[in-house]
Amino acid sequence: MSYLEEIFDLKGKTVAVTGGGGVIAGHMAEALLRAGANVSLWGVHQQSIEKAASDLGTAVRAPQRVSWVIADASNEGAVDAAVRATIQSFGGLDVLINGVGGNRGKGPFVETSIEQFKEIVSLNLVAGLMVPTKVVCKDWIARGVKGCIINMASMGSYVPLSGVWAYNAAKAGVLNLTTACAREFAPHGIRVNAIAPGFFLGKQNRALLVDEATGGLTDRGKNVISRTPIGRFGEMADIAGAVLLLASDRASGFITGACIPVDGGFLTDNI
Repeated sequence: MSYLEEIFDLKGKTVAVTGGGGVIAGHMAEALLRAGANVSLWGVHQQSIEKAASDLGTAVRAPQRVSWVIADASNEGAVDAAVRATIQSFGGLDVLINGVGGNRGKGPFVETSIEQFKEIVSLNLVAGLMVPTKVVCKDWIARGVKGCIINMASMGSYVPLSGVWAYNAAKAGVLNLTTACAREFAPHGIRVNAIAPGFFLGKQNRALLVDEATGGLTDRGKNVISRTPIGRFGEMADIAGAVLLLASDRASGFITGACIPVDGGFLTDNI
């Protein structure tokens, strides 16, 4: 085994990915699978999560190391059942990636729907961190597992993005709770970190950034690129290194409470 394989090899580890049918979550799962881990995709829609698991297993030629579980990440009982199913499939659970999240539109603050605000905060902060982290860490502490959690922060965790009030608030909360949970669980040997993707083209934001009719950038897309020093949107392969680093105890065993921006320099923008 080479030095790099020794540091980043994840053979024998099992990773659960909530929101496993999402684009970024799926690419993180692929990176982990290629590094030797078993991967369990958790999601609420059977057709999409089953297809994502099948496609992933085929792409990496390791269908025996991929499973899927129907689980509402906002429901403690459902998450507990998903933990049991994952352990039954692979004999353990070592890493949790909180991949649930998303946004629904943008607009002026005074026109914000309070009901929608609550839904988005619940999606990104309750389902996207609180419930899975609570359930999984409780299990790990009871069984003495020194696990690892990777949360999904955002550029909105650091600076408010225009018009997405609930998303900004929730993602700021993700960053805050990542730090707090790192302190809470460190005595149990559980590490808690986060990744903050910059602007990647996905299902939810593509229409905001790219004009579907012309294929060119929208005004918002042009603004994003103008503030990204590397000068492009993120590509899914860009996220792999960060997730492999944080998932590996040998590579990041002394890292907890950290958040890695994978943003092309977006947060360095200044005048």
